[in-house]
This record gives sequence, structure tokens and C-alpha cells, in this order.
Amino acid sequence: MTSNENKAMKHNPLRAFAQKANQYPLWLRQRLLTWMFRYKVKLAGTAKVDILGTNLKQVTFRQKNYKKVQNHIGSVHAAAMALLAESATGFIVGVNLPGDKLPLIKSMNLQYVKRAQGDMLAVASLTDEQIAMMQEQEKGEVTVQVKVTDAQNIEPILCEMIWAWVPKKK
Repeated sequence: MTSNENKAMKHNPLRAFAQKANQYPLWLRQRLLTWMFRYKVKLAGTAKVDILGTNLKQVTFRQKNYKKVQNHIGSVHAAAMALLAESATGFIVGVNLPGDKLPLIKSMNLQYVKRAQGDMLAVASLTDEQIAMMQEQEKGEVTVQVKVTDAQNIEPILCEMIWAWVPKKK
């Protein structure tokens, strides 16, 4: 990382919080990251989405199969799966943007290909090239890799999440 990239990263409060949380034991790290995310993203709090961990290039989110988020057949609702994928990709974009940029979901393409069973995991990641682009460009967009799996490690939903960023208004 160049000194300019490092300087830009330092001004990102979400990244700073995640870096600090990562210094704690796993059980506390998960609670801190989850609490912060649910506080900022109210719907994630309602659905009780959890952050299991991040190395700031990749993040793992979990949606437990609570009654509150189930569909009529007892599995995680399609809308809750979409929230899980959007939350994971939004978090990883958010921690890698400079603090003066605003992340915005541009499009979500979701294909429900199998019936989900049990709790769901979403793992979202960015490449080094994508992170560098996000640091260098004033505004732009990126397709974020995300894999959503169920308790049987089956991928019941295929997701394409495109995030954009623009300068924050002063």
C-alpha cells in the first residue's frame, strides 16, 4: 500500500473500528462487529444478521434460521438471503473505501436455484486490484464476489452484487 492509500484508509471510521475489533479474541470480535453493523443497518438488526469474521479483504456473515426470517416452508426467506448477500458485500466495500466516499448498491441480481436448509452463510471478498481501484478513483463501481451457502454447504442462491461509490457531500 502506498502512503496515500494508507492515509485514505485511516480516515475510514468503519475500517478503523474493524481493525480495532480484530485485535480482540474471536468471541468479542464477532460481538463488536455484529453490534456495530446492526446499529448502523437497522434491518440487519431486525433480522439478527451476524458477522463471524473479516480480514478486511473478505468477510463472513451468518443468518440463522430464526422463525422471524423464515418463509412458509421453514427455510430462510428469499428476502433475508438477499439482505445477507447485500450486507456482506456492503460491509467489504465499506471497509475498503476512503472515508470521503459513499458506497451505494447499484444492482443485485439474485437467482434462487435450490431450496435452502438451515442457517445461511455469505462470504464476500474483493481482490487487491478492486481495492486499489476503489482507493484511486473518485467514483466508480465494482462487482463484489459473494457466495451464499446453507447448512449443507449448498449454494441455493447465485448473486451478482454491483456496488458504486461517489464522493460524500460536504
